[in-house]
Amino acid sequence: MSSQQKVKEPWALFKSLIALLLIILCLWGSQWQYHRGVDRHARNAVIEKRIAQLPIELTAVKGNLADYEWQTVEVVGSFNPDKQILLRNRYHDGKYGYEVLTLFTSADNKTFWVDRGWVQAGATATTPPVVTALPKGEVSISGRLRLDSSLPRGSFFALPGKGEGLVSELNAQSQLDTEKFYIDLLSGSDKSLTPEVTAQLPELSDGPHMAYALQWIFFGGLVFYGRILIRRSR
Repeated sequence: MSSQQKVKEPWALFKSLIALLLIILCLWGSQWQYHRGVDRHARNAVIEKRIAQLPIELTAVKGNLADYEWQTVEVVGSFNPDKQILLRNRYHDGKYGYEVLTLFTSADNKTFWVDRGWVQAGATATTPPVVTALPKGEVSISGRLRLDSSLPRGSFFALPGKGEGLVSELNAQSQLDTEKFYIDLLSGSDKSLTPEVTAQLPELSDGPHMAYALQWIFFGGLVFYGRILIRRSR
């Protein structure tokens, strides 16, 4: 065996190990995308099933809250218009606006946030949006139960109902003692409670995860095929 062949052998082994590592990474990426697709499909199936179910009373929600997420619930209580949050950076039909969250206390003394839907932003940054006034006293509302962990992400700014200006930034979960869920309002006993634009459901498609899983397998095959070609070219 020539000295040149002895030099080439470790280098060829090194290239084979790199190719093997790349193939393993591609297979790992394929598995990761596959499981993401399976999880998303399962999540969508749960959402579709629960939003199709008949409404239940909030008092009937017992045990693990995750077993009731997206279920339509009905509850009687009153809003606190002094405790209102505008969740900024929300868009509808390409228009900038806010998600309106208002504190609600049920007849059995549970306090939680109610997402009253989307409102368009004011004409300027200092102009508060027009938020529908709340009816006084006790009302009945119907909406989708949501977990606190699934609260739409964005920046919280408290804005008084009278539009007096921005108040200090706050966090609905840590600074106020509320329940660990909130409700996407759908309708209420007063017609003014029905949002013009309700909180949006997540996209109920399985997404591109399965296609990406196959793509990663294809990439792994290309690495394997490329390594064979390089070996043959020697």
